[in-house]
Amino acid sequence: MHLRCDETPQWSLLRQHFETAGRCLDLRQAFAADAQRFAHFSQSAPHVFADLSKNLWDRPAEALLLDMARQCEIESQRDAMLRGETINGTEQRAVLHTLLRRPPGLALPGDLPCVAPDLVQVHATLDAMLAFAETVRADEGITDVVNIGIGGSDLGPHMAVLALEAFRIPGKRFHFVSNIDGHELHAVLRQLRPERTLFLVASKTFTTIETMTNARSALAWFQAQGGQDVSRHFVALTTHVEAARALGITTTFGFWDWVGGRYSLWSAIGLPVAIAVGAEGFRSLLGGAHAMDEHFRTAPLASNLPVRLGLLDVWYRNFHGFNNRCVAPYHAGLRRLPAYLQQLEMESNGKRVDRQGRLLPMSTSPILWGEPGSNGQHAFFQMLHQGSDVLPLEIVAVRQRAHPLAGHHQMLLANALAQSQALMVGRPSTDGHRHCPGNRPSTFLLLDALAPASLGALIALQEHRVFVSGCLWGINSFDQWGVELGKGLARDLELRLASGDATGLDASTAGLLQRLRG
Repeated sequence: MHLRCDETPQWSLLRQHFETAGRCLDLRQAFAADAQRFAHFSQSAPHVFADLSKNLWDRPAEALLLDMARQCEIESQRDAMLRGETINGTEQRAVLHTLLRRPPGLALPGDLPCVAPDLVQVHATLDAMLAFAETVRADEGITDVVNIGIGGSDLGPHMAVLALEAFRIPGKRFHFVSNIDGHELHAVLRQLRPERTLFLVASKTFTTIETMTNARSALAWFQAQGGQDVSRHFVALTTHVEAARALGITTTFGFWDWVGGRYSLWSAIGLPVAIAVGAEGFRSLLGGAHAMDEHFRTAPLASNLPVRLGLLDVWYRNFHGFNNRCVAPYHAGLRRLPAYLQQLEMESNGKRVDRQGRLLPMSTSPILWGEPGSNGQHAFFQMLHQGSDVLPLEIVAVRQRAHPLAGHHQMLLANALAQSQALMVGRPSTDGHRHCPGNRPSTFLLLDALAPASLGALIALQEHRVFVSGCLWGINSFDQWGVELGKGLARDLELRLASGDATGLDASTAGLLQRLRG
């Protein structure tokens, strides 16, 4: 059993350091005192450059955090995940989403015997999926692709298709339906012609209530509009082939129980991305993620970017007491990145007990939120600069533009730099309304270009960062039992809405049920 971070000797030393130096650290003074601060707290990783120097930590704090990570055996925990051990203890599963982007035939030190045959199956499925994607791309009769899924079956593919707009095939439109609210599906269906539409139904078990409700409604619309050949116009991304065939869907692509939903973009769930950017583009996405996997696997802890970010997250959450992190991507293509990261981090690490079921004495996942820059500057950045709470900001910027409009990108990058600088330096004034205190932290992640490989690396970086902080807190980052409670209650209440039976309900739920029934 691995130590939790609060069980290590470094925990109390970090507390002492925070009280004596960390709490009062001033970034402006820190830069003035250390000419090498930027060099020390910035680094390159595959496809990503990170500047961590404008964060509220110093070298002694980082050294203690690294020692704490070693005490928690973060490297052996990482290796256990990569070699296929059953690290998801509550569901008795391995966690092998990294296998989905491993090149064929590549063996890693310590691989379990199951990994080699699984890797063969991974690439057989990948080859079949990408061949199908190329067939769809070549089919001029298909002009619209509709992905029906929710959670990990929607957020990742949706984010990636938007992000890679510059690489998308012309002549095809991509739609994403996730909400069980019929307004969303209806708004999409109004734009479509059945003979020109391909529906992708994404649900591992083919039982997800939102997805299956939307899928059945889409199928009913297709048939009512005179659609012919369900097998040509509907594809299932599922392991439940028989349930798909019951709906007339014969083309299916499956995946494995060691792929968690929020880590499934790399699997058959990524089919809409493969159709959008092609087989070569999708393989490049996988390649960028694998490059980051290798960095995470091999880089020393002190220069391991996912580790440094995970340590910073623990430092902020448990010592500074910051319970938020704002993500501001300065690229319109990354506008769904904050929503994707919300699930990745808060569903993974939003836990209150450790792996042994013990109540944790410290806080875990921060609240993650954000909007693209520069939109956020005209919405909530006021609070970042002058609010009573300190909210760490994470900026994601892209050096190269992918559009021909002069002046726009330079202005966008200038805004990204200016916000990071302004948060740190502030603006002193005797007028309290105009005074900006500064010393507000930010992280700057820079991609050279927004392309499949760099997007893959960025996502993998965030996955591993979440894993690191989860290991330090001693929690299982790969289950989500809290999600199940509301689902079960909803099934009961759906029947009650039809019958009006409020027996045994609390007074508030009973009162609302009756009002909703009209």
